[in-house]
Amino acid sequence: MKRQIQVLLGAEASPLGELRYDRQGRRESAAFAYIPGWLVYQDRFSIDPMLPLVSGFQFHARHGDGSLFHGAIADTEPDGWGRRVILRDHAKRREGTRERNQPATINVLGELDFLLAVDDESRVGALRFRDEEGIFQGSFTEGGRRTPPLLELRQLIASSQAVETSTETAKDLVYLRGRATSLGGLRPKCSLRDVDGQLAIGKFPSVSDQRAVTKGEVLALQLAKHAGIQAAEARLVMSEDLPVALIRRFDRTSEGGRIPYVSAATLLGVERDDPAEHTYAEIVDALRVHGCNAQCDIEELYRRIAFSILINTVDDHLHNHGFLHVGHGQWRLAPAFDLNPFPDRVRELKTWISPRTGPDASLDALRSEAPYFRIKPTQSDAIIGQVAAAVSEWRLWGARLGMTPVELDAFADAFG
Repeated sequence: MKRQIQVLLGAEASPLGELRYDRQGRRESAAFAYIPGWLVYQDRFSIDPMLPLVSGFQFHARHGDGSLFHGAIADTEPDGWGRRVILRDHAKRREGTRERNQPATINVLGELDFLLAVDDESRVGALRFRDEEGIFQGSFTEGGRRTPPLLELRQLIASSQAVETSTETAKDLVYLRGRATSLGGLRPKCSLRDVDGQLAIGKFPSVSDQRAVTKGEVLALQLAKHAGIQAAEARLVMSEDLPVALIRRFDRTSEGGRIPYVSAATLLGVERDDPAEHTYAEIVDALRVHGCNAQCDIEELYRRIAFSILINTVDDHLHNHGFLHVGHGQWRLAPAFDLNPFPDRVRELKTWISPRTGPDASLDALRSEAPYFRIKPTQSDAIIGQVAAAVSEWRLWGARLGMTPVELDAFADAFG
């Protein structure tokens, strides 16, 4: 199988490049090339530091369980939850052909199938993909399968829970296909439209949750704002008796424009399965090379590290940090997202502060690296003091969210 997929940018679908895919049995390969028009466009920029603005196809060597595609493209792939939905839907459709004694026309899924299964309307960032027939991938228009409104929340949750418990029907999977195949993480979630029509993420309670995880995430994001951090807008929405974390997408403008986005892993050129430990110091270095307002973002990053330490956010890997393109090949830190307090985890950072500090999740370790961030001791103390003062009010902010004393107590070890 050989495919040539157009790569376009933004709501206006500006032609940008071409993705070439080749599959022979179990072997797959992919290459990307900028089109000549993009290379002479006055507002051109490299969508990925590993994809310089040169002519010709650039190949990506796959490493282990890493992505087949370059980082900027891989950032738009479905996450663990999305892949689960796609795989279940694919298996259910293959099963249907067997039950009807029809020829097996549904092939084994390849990595391109997963990439193109993500809904075009809600795909992360500004990259879009169009097939050889000029159809945007995936465009789920038949039967109205587009980003659902908030009113459909109950059905979204019911279908997601069915997938979690392996009791889903073909109808559940048809409903979720394209709606639950984007974004990041392993937990059940869906793209949806908020009451004002803006794109958002709905994160649902899992059937296996032992604490109020969705409430904890909204609490963390609201507390982060209180601590002076630029964080994604989040609120709780109740669907009958289930609390849903509703988080506004920050890669969209209010007019529906799409903002290019890359993960910190992509900006650093780090593969998904890279076994090496990585550090915030590397992100600092990348900001100094690619940042629009580097020192401002470096100080923001320092504040976020302090916050992560104080609420025990131990899932701070490089895909949980991102950047938005602001023009001329320059990037800014995206708002903080996926902030979750973990009361049952050892206090160790997934992304180290520096090679010298290792996984140490302590404020002393952070203070020791302040010079690398070009932050003076007095400024460091001020930032940490502000964050600590905000975090100390976590029970008050949790109560405002409607969390019960029992629910709050379940998070106490994270904030302790």
